[in-house]
Amino acid sequence: MKDNRIPFQKYTSRQEQLAAQYNWEYFSKQHKKGKLTAKERIELLFDENSFEEIDAFVKPSGNIKTNIYGDGVICGHGKINGRKVFAFAQDFTFMGGSLGSVHAAKIMKVQDMALSMGHPIIGLIDSGGARIQEGVASLAGYAGIFHRNVKASGVIPQISVILGPAAGGAVYSPALTDFIFMTRQTAYMFVTGPEIVKEVLNEETNSEDLGGADIHGSKSGVAHFVYDDEEHTLLGVRKLLQYLPSNNVDFPPVLVQEALAPNNPQKLGVIIPEEANIPYDMLDIVNNITDKGSFFEISENFAGNIIIGFARLQNKVIGLVANQPKVLAGVLDINSAEKAARFVRFCDAFNIPILVLEDVPGFLPGSNQEHSGIIRHGAKLLYAFSEASVPKITVIVRKAYGGAYIVMNSKNMGGDFNFAWPTAEIAVMGPEGAVKILHRKELIQSKNSDELKAKLIADYKENIANPYIADEKGYVDEVIEPANTRKKLISAFEALENKYMEKIAKKHGNIPL
Repeated sequence: MKDNRIPFQKYTSRQEQLAAQYNWEYFSKQHKKGKLTAKERIELLFDENSFEEIDAFVKPSGNIKTNIYGDGVICGHGKINGRKVFAFAQDFTFMGGSLGSVHAAKIMKVQDMALSMGHPIIGLIDSGGARIQEGVASLAGYAGIFHRNVKASGVIPQISVILGPAAGGAVYSPALTDFIFMTRQTAYMFVTGPEIVKEVLNEETNSEDLGGADIHGSKSGVAHFVYDDEEHTLLGVRKLLQYLPSNNVDFPPVLVQEALAPNNPQKLGVIIPEEANIPYDMLDIVNNITDKGSFFEISENFAGNIIIGFARLQNKVIGLVANQPKVLAGVLDINSAEKAARFVRFCDAFNIPILVLEDVPGFLPGSNQEHSGIIRHGAKLLYAFSEASVPKITVIVRKAYGGAYIVMNSKNMGGDFNFAWPTAEIAVMGPEGAVKILHRKELIQSKNSDELKAKLIADYKENIANPYIADEKGYVDEVIEPANTRKKLISAFEALENKYMEKIAKKHGNIPL
């Protein structure tokens, strides 16, 4: 019987042809633009020699004639920090990385594989958008990718890394993922580009000002991490994955080493100023509670009045939400509420315990906030904390006033352990405002209103806002000394390790979007 199999040499020739694509010209095209190639990005992102490519030999569909394999995207799996991860990297050197039906099918295949096998997926984005030659087929490809983003949401971590253009419909896959990285000067995201903005609105702008990394890292909040170059961006992705579980039934990785405790926990007792209206840096508290050097901040330049990020406590991962008194006095506003709410929901989806460090005087007042929907946006954070079933601990370090106190994981919102420092002030409103309302007539009639006001404020702090009163009523579990905070938190999180909450049967809730 005749053997019709293709001789082994043919496969070798094919592999050589694929390798020959990555020649000097291939690398120089990207390097001239100050960018790395898709192949270099994959090699930097994954552990050495661990990446296995899938569908390397496919070619575009339709009338596009080419000897180039891959259709402008490298897909596959490998290991990052020793753990399995799937990824795709768009290749701008082939048709501008444009998305056609075959290109999309390759991405959808690794999305399906990552979801079914329970591994994170990373998209390295560098694309001119939909392939015009393929018409509706390219749009259908985007739709299939978006649909899989939604299916995988809350099941596996999804990370988007913007390393070039992402325009039009291409921006919505990253927007549906959990975290977005961008690189300065080379990465752009916008629904409509500068040319269309000029044509429709007669507004002069450029790619950087319209949708560059710094714009999305500080003004829109779309980008969670911004780095100066691609090497540091990809190292940032590797670092983030050290804090994340592989899927929603897994737990975050625990470091097997001696925990690096902060150098000087006694410093916690002197960080809070004696005068309640003087700001300080909440990061000083964060870094003197968590394992040394472990805090990894997210959205650092957006909504700076609240801090979010991952840290370790005795080598175990926690998600941290903290008011930042040195920005807008730490008030909650639209941007900070939304920023924190999304992070809380991510932590809850992926079994990451949450620590809240609270110093919040209230919600930001003003017609701009009210007209822009502070009620609806503030309710998102309330909803997120109340819905979360992971261990949740709050430490009130100074102010906890009014509705903002309730929203920041208060005891009756489902906080598991709620502690307060002796410097805490827990009340419906701040002492000065409360005294003006409660003692308005007395202050008007008094001959020495300043002296009376000072006395009334001191009485209010002592008899109403005092944290020991909240302790006695059970709204705070314990008033603790600042220097003992780390020890108390480690013990409390250990007690919560087996926490279980049975949820009411329903399709899903209706978060106030």
